[in-house]
Amino acid sequence: MAITASPVPRGPVTANLNFTIRPAPGTVAFNYVDTPPAGQPQRNLAQEAHPVRISDIRGRESEFTLDRDAFQVISGVLPSKEEQVQEGSSASNFTDDASIAAHYYPEVEQLLLSSIPGSTRVVIFDHTIRRADPSAPRRAVQLAHIDQTATSAAQRVRRHVADPDEAEALLRGRYRIVNVWRTLNKNPVESMPLAFGSSASLSQDDVIPVEHRYPNGYVGQTAAIAYNPSQQWYYLSGMTGDERLLLECFDSESLKEGSGVAGGRVPHSAFEDPRTRVDAEGRESIEVRTLVFGP
Repeated sequence: MAITASPVPRGPVTANLNFTIRPAPGTVAFNYVDTPPAGQPQRNLAQEAHPVRISDIRGRESEFTLDRDAFQVISGVLPSKEEQVQEGSSASNFTDDASIAAHYYPEVEQLLLSSIPGSTRVVIFDHTIRRADPSAPRRAVQLAHIDQTATSAAQRVRRHVADPDEAEALLRGRYRIVNVWRTLNKNPVESMPLAFGSSASLSQDDVIPVEHRYPNGYVGQTAAIAYNPSQQWYYLSGMTGDERLLLECFDSESLKEGSGVAGGRVPHSAFEDPRTRVDAEGRESIEVRTLVFGP
């Protein structure tokens, strides 16, 4: 009997990634989350695509760490309770926010506490589900970015730790923002994989803080990424449901000289692999965003 080759693209690939063009010196980059004020554009940044070599870390996952690369792969994770379809209930299989919070959040918390040495507390502040359906409210983002900056990380601590005194005490210790990413597909991811760049290869000049201006006056910050050929980009081919990708958006230890933490921020972006079959199953995923404290 002939053996059918796996349709999942493997190995290094050169694909287009979308980057942000550096704004003029002194320009504050912004994006209005809702309707902008009269006379203002929705955003004041432009993008450009660059072909990038993206290396496959399949088979050498253990070589990459949060402290150096700001990403890490956890394998062999047991099925989530949220994957177990509950008879007579629609609040299962990652379709209901309240059910996700009740069943999946505690699993994410325990995963981080057991995977990040010295961590003592995890605060989960939100999650995003991305579907392949064109009508889905959230789809894969094809733009190199970092979800948080040093400014917004401190804002998150003050916003999500209810006691102000406790928040300030936690800010004097080590705090991080770590996203826990996983696929929701039953089969290994074939289309629209996630690329992530090593923090150690990222220059601070490549990081563009972007204000996200909300109608209620709140201003958050993310970071857009400018292209630099020195950046080293990776992906994990054929991700499965028992794997978790930790994406570290910020680590306060990186602000300390001589800490050995290389930046503590990971740029990432979905990308179209040119080897993907036209009829490949669309990638679906969930990312849970967390504050991790300690040691």
